[in-house]
Amino acid sequence: MFKESPIIRRKSRQIMVGNVPVGGDAPITVQSMTNTLTTDVAATVAQINALEAVGADIVRVSVPTMDAAEAFREIKLQTNIPLVADIHFDYRIALKVAEYGVDCLRINPGNIGREDRVRSVVECARDNNIPIRIGVNGGSLEKDIQEKYSEPTPEALLESAMRHVDILDRLNFHQFKVSVKASDVFLAVGAYRLLAKQIDNPLHLGITEAGGLRSGSVKSSVGLGLLLAEGIGDTLRVSLAADPIEEIKVGYDILKSLKLRSRGINFIACPSCSRQEFDVISTVNALEQRVEDIMTPMDVSIIGCIVNGPGEALISDLGLTGSSKKSGYYLDGIRQKERFDNNNLVDQLEQRIRAKAKMLDASYKIAIQEVD
Repeated sequence: MFKESPIIRRKSRQIMVGNVPVGGDAPITVQSMTNTLTTDVAATVAQINALEAVGADIVRVSVPTMDAAEAFREIKLQTNIPLVADIHFDYRIALKVAEYGVDCLRINPGNIGREDRVRSVVECARDNNIPIRIGVNGGSLEKDIQEKYSEPTPEALLESAMRHVDILDRLNFHQFKVSVKASDVFLAVGAYRLLAKQIDNPLHLGITEAGGLRSGSVKSSVGLGLLLAEGIGDTLRVSLAADPIEEIKVGYDILKSLKLRSRGINFIACPSCSRQEFDVISTVNALEQRVEDIMTPMDVSIIGCIVNGPGEALISDLGLTGSSKKSGYYLDGIRQKERFDNNNLVDQLEQRIRAKAKMLDASYKIAIQEVD
């Protein structure tokens, strides 16, 4: 029962990354980055396709050398999702991947070198309708900015970002997005707040180098959640020292919790206590794995007892309320006569969840046809 988010998003201009809109009134996109060697075309293509399968909107690929640029050509031919080329310093690599159909360039114009090199990249991007992402990182600020501020501060990240923005503005190029990432939550949040007041370009959110799966997910959820709740952010990446697929899953979970994107099942489950009539934890964990292929927005509540169970079930698409030996089952908030055997909950719930997903998908298709 997905409800519209009360969050009022910051107004930003819209750019296109391939066929995916970023900014404006477009949904906040979720992206990740490959961690394979780009020159290993087969492995990189496999990872990109896996990321797309779990819902990635955009995927970034590091292109550090000309050999990697040649590999990118093959990767682009074998994939469908929009690809961003991550490039540092060498403007010739940017020109080469533009020739090969890149959908976005992640390159800081101030780091390319001479004015003529910057201009050549910008003109190439303009001619090929390729947006640019300016990516500022608290760990790699320009030497003079480091000396000026002594340590990374929100103001330092802002100054670095605006230095690159000013170059693109001077060249009358406005199809760009900006990120001001840091591994410190307060540093990143402060920088994004400042930047959001300075420009109307889309903002790419991230807490960089956030950590492992658990700690990194927590840091990212706190930092990105603060910004998103204020309406700041048009696209995001959760940076984890983990399988990139987990970055996409966590990204969607953050957006779902704020009702900014609805994709897949939102499980509402109790932490369990001595009142539970079945093993809530193992049931939820098993179900999450079994139905992660379902992309239909749906709220499923799994509560181990009758204290909170009925209340949650009333506002869920599908609800389970624990009771002795057999548990109560709710569909669209209505208690059903059918009861589930507590010894076989996972199979029964998976069957009902899939049936409900098909019903919702069919209803959506009918609604679209009626509008057409």
